[in-house]
Amino acid sequence: MHCYSIFRKGAFFILSLLVLNACKQSSSNSFTNTDDNGGYASDASRIELMTDDAISICDAAGNTYNGAALRTTALGTCATVGTDTISVPHTLTIRFDPNGCVCLDGRTRKGTVVVSYFGRYNDTAQVHTISFDRYYVNGNQLTGTIKTIRKDTTVTGNWYYKVLVNDSLNMSPDPLQSEFIVWTGTLVRKWVSGYTTQLERNDDAFSISGNATLTRPNGHQFSCDIATPLQFAINCDYAESGVINVTGYLSPMRVLNYGATNCDPNALLNIGTNVYELTLTK
Repeated sequence: MHCYSIFRKGAFFILSLLVLNACKQSSSNSFTNTDDNGGYASDASRIELMTDDAISICDAAGNTYNGAALRTTALGTCATVGTDTISVPHTLTIRFDPNGCVCLDGRTRKGTVVVSYFGRYNDTAQVHTISFDRYYVNGNQLTGTIKTIRKDTTVTGNWYYKVLVNDSLNMSPDPLQSEFIVWTGTLVRKWVSGYTTQLERNDDAFSISGNATLTRPNGHQFSCDIATPLQFAINCDYAESGVINVTGYLSPMRVLNYGATNCDPNALLNIGTNVYELTLTK
């Protein structure tokens, strides 16, 4: 009986150590908050995607001034395009069905995108100011302004913009329950593929570098320093690749890695010596 009691106590002690050790490992490998657990990773990906998408739509319209071509090759029957090159500044207006319409890229849009500019749309050093009037993509409202400055048009397929971004994306369909992602900063946007087929947007891809501040719907702010250019393809719902150094609400730097040019929701987050797998949300 005595030996049996000792055996039971020893077994219980070993079992307790295993349980405690398992709990310790689980604790050390868990996220402390929803910001780290895919929060800022998803928010930065989707608002930059929507920013890039808006610039691309404006270029598809502005490069041709041909609403019919734009509708049949880039957006489907969802949009009408109008230009005013008499007034100063000039305006380019892209109107989507106010009830919403599924465009050729599979995204549902409604509302209006307006570009103001001087001179000719394609001039080098031309400044385009993009604004929005009740503009929604897949039910999320994009507001604010995007200012682009075309820096080079001399190398075919290598156009790039300086982008001053100050826009926001409301992720809530309830107008009384707003959930804004705010994106402000100075970026460089290079058109890396699809230039030669300008009205065929599905083969377009862009590289984004620079710095921006991300404000999440919970009010937490993060400074995003793009260490390796982000790549966005118009036909992908996520950042395909690139690395961002993230600092802000939690102070210690995080390294966010979107991978290597694959259209998937996977990303990695480095916190100190730990590496975590993330699944991005649209």
